[in-house]
Amino acid sequence: MPPLKLSKVSTKAPAKLDKDHTKADTQKILEELDELQNLLFAEHKHSLLVVLQGMDASGKDGVIRNVFGKLNPQGVQVYSFKAPTDEEKNHDFLWRIHKVAPGKGNIVLFNRSHYEDVLVQRVHKWIDKPVVKKRFAAINDFERMLEAHNDTRILKFYLHISPEEQQQRLKERMQDPRKMWKYNANDFEEAKLWDEYRKAYDDVFEQCNEVPWTIVPADQNWYKEYVIAKTVRDTLVKLKMAYPGLKKSQ
Repeated sequence: MPPLKLSKVSTKAPAKLDKDHTKADTQKILEELDELQNLLFAEHKHSLLVVLQGMDASGKDGVIRNVFGKLNPQGVQVYSFKAPTDEEKNHDFLWRIHKVAPGKGNIVLFNRSHYEDVLVQRVHKWIDKPVVKKRFAAINDFERMLEAHNDTRILKFYLHISPEEQQQRLKERMQDPRKMWKYNANDFEEAKLWDEYRKAYDDVFEQCNEVPWTIVPADQNWYKEYVIAKTVRDTLVKLKMAYPGLKKSQ
């Protein structure tokens, strides 16, 4: 299979797809996810790691709220990865990631992830190509280990937004009182590095695809949420989970 290239993937939903029908389908899927999460937690054999990557304003927070927000918070954790702290800098780059990987029965969402360390740091030239290559290998080993030794299913989503849609959403943060708290002037500076980020992501998709990526058209939130909800639902269904029976008395 040829490597994924963002330039070859649309940022919009298929033209023939009906918005209202798709939103209705998403609601049905979310009802199924509620039961599947309960099964996952009760059976306590598997775990799920959901990685959300994308440019600023691609809608990662919206996915967390609208796809996973109604699940039982007892079995769902969300972790965001920003610039590493001084303590985190004193360890290997995966240290802060591994300690919050999901335990059995749980769903963990990464709002940005270990991939920031081969994206942001690479684009800003804080690390060189040999370090990037070593980190690619470490990431593949890490993901392979989670799947092999803890029965963790990993779903990796790139929220594929267009530059035009990103600019519109960033400007909304300056005008909408409900979104002003998200405003960061540096987001506009990062947006100027769009081509460099695209090249870095294309490399990630090629070098770290043992656990495959899903490129999610993200210009329309209704379609983005449908794709992610359906992928999560289908993954959990394939586990063929069952509720444990009564425990035998000791």
